[in-house]
Amino acid sequence: MNKTRPKHLALHLIKLPLAGYVSILHRVSGALLFLALPLLLFLLDQSLRSIETYTNLTDILANPFFKLLLSGLLWAFLHHFCAGLRYLAIDLHLLPNLAAARASSKWVLAVSLTLTVLLGAKLW
Repeated sequence: MNKTRPKHLALHLIKLPLAGYVSILHRVSGALLFLALPLLLFLLDQSLRSIETYTNLTDILANPFFKLLLSGLLWAFLHHFCAGLRYLAIDLHLLPNLAAARASSKWVLAVSLTLTVLLGAKLW
């Protein structure tokens, strides 16, 4: 018996379709949002506690590092939302064939990045 299967899986040689990358980014963005939840709740608490904590928070968030962090979280939310709508459409059989499902992955990336740039411009 001639076994030509590899002994290990070379992940760096596997070529994923674009939908595979959208799926991985959907999981990464969900994990990022889950891990950032305590920070976001703290920011909400500080913004609502009093006028002094609100002004302190606005001073802290004026730092470019925090603006970059919030821009990343904004992308994570928008990508997770758009990809979630894509998966919902696939589950409801609104995307009838493979070509439509693959095209929707391009739309997810385009829409989420465009919305991130547009809303991120207001943040900066």
